[in-house]
Amino acid sequence: MSSNRTADATSAANRFGLGAMPGTLDNLHDPRGMLAQQIREPSSNKAAFAGLTSSADYLVAEIDYQLDRRARKQDLEAANAASAGGAADADAVKAAVDGFRKVFGAQLIAEATARWQVALNVPIGFDERIVRFWSNHFAVSVDKRPALLYAAPMEREVIRPLAFGRFQDLLVGVETHPAMLRYLDNETSIGPDSRFGERAAQRLGGDGAQPKRKLGLNENLAREILELHTLGVNGGYTQADVTELARAITGWSVHAPRDDRAGGGLFAGTAPNATTGFIYRENAHEPGSRTILGKRYADGGMDQGRSVLNDLAMHPATAKHLSFKLARHFVADQPPQKLVDRMAVAYLENNGDLRTLYLTMLQSDEAWAPEARKFRTPDDFLVAALRALGAAQLPDVRKVAGLLARLGQPTFTPRSPAGFADTADAWIGPDALWKRIQTAEELASRAERSLVPAQVARDALGTRLDASTAQAIARAESPQQALSLLLASPDFQWRI
Repeated sequence: MSSNRTADATSAANRFGLGAMPGTLDNLHDPRGMLAQQIREPSSNKAAFAGLTSSADYLVAEIDYQLDRRARKQDLEAANAASAGGAADADAVKAAVDGFRKVFGAQLIAEATARWQVALNVPIGFDERIVRFWSNHFAVSVDKRPALLYAAPMEREVIRPLAFGRFQDLLVGVETHPAMLRYLDNETSIGPDSRFGERAAQRLGGDGAQPKRKLGLNENLAREILELHTLGVNGGYTQADVTELARAITGWSVHAPRDDRAGGGLFAGTAPNATTGFIYRENAHEPGSRTILGKRYADGGMDQGRSVLNDLAMHPATAKHLSFKLARHFVADQPPQKLVDRMAVAYLENNGDLRTLYLTMLQSDEAWAPEARKFRTPDDFLVAALRALGAAQLPDVRKVAGLLARLGQPTFTPRSPAGFADTADAWIGPDALWKRIQTAEELASRAERSLVPAQVARDALGTRLDASTAQAIARAESPQQALSLLLASPDFQWRI
């Protein structure tokens, strides 16, 4: 293999993929061509996720859990009060009722295990890295309990099947998924002048009195669609655009207990989506036309909001925002402006086709330049380390989850709709680096004793293995120390 092709193979596996495994670099005979093939024919990995619960079924199960918990709590309180001859012991009642994580814990572990099994076994992982990029772009943080069950399903139900199609479809799919609707409170967003809003206001106001409050708009989802998901913070939108978009997507909601009653009442909606449980509630939708970014959208129910999202997807500011974020993720914290511009033009000229966007990046010399490099986030680092050590299985995914939490990037928990930071300055502080060294030592201590550190280093880093790192590995006092030196080395910490 020529030196140029060897360098390309290393970059393909580490800069664009999830990290080289034993044998990866030797099998990358046409690195750029193989990445392009992954774009044209991305892995579905459906088998890995077979049997996992759909969001629609999670919504039903969560409803059943809440109803059952409420009934059991009432029974326990009554029994406790009767036996004690007085008030129920609140702590005893709480301890006797199963908690949310106890009920759904096995399913959450199954979701995480499937995701990790794919990451550890895909040959290169460019397509899997794309999936994870979009999961962070459309960030949902599961520390908000209503979203807890739905972040992982959103990735497998929407992002995986749509990440290599048109951005318009991906955008609509995400914004109508329970994970996003619950995380950013759109399921409770009611048009003040909708039929449901007016009826609720009348009830709250009493006999002729001024309503205490009007059930109304929640702008959280609309704001993040404009600021984070499409145009970007400097995309030229105004507060009026946020409010108008929030009105356009009122009625976008999820399956709830009242939907199972006869007729569903005033808050009734369409039949739930069989996979996601999404429901459109016409009576909660704010009537009237909307004007967003200077364009008027006629009142059209669900289609009004969908039309706005389709136009936002094809806005030049969105093309620049997405191109910059992709180039920043794969190439450099400050990617070359010419590369970003070229990607944005390709995106617009091809109707938001994401395959074209990815190919334009990969076919640019800037993306393969020796100076292009990215500091691995904790998740990147842990995935790459396990792949380098040949770990194809995880006996207990909770141990990996614990390591990620210690490193500062717990899965699906960015604690902000902006997602986890994607630049080195967020991850390269002294305490963060010390924790990486500790993690490297822990991983090395658990590694197979048959591993030859020098070979692991060559398999993982190829031509990017620095002479000083190779020398430190050779001089290590034990194989475990040698492996920990490799994983903690600057060579390994940077995607190059």
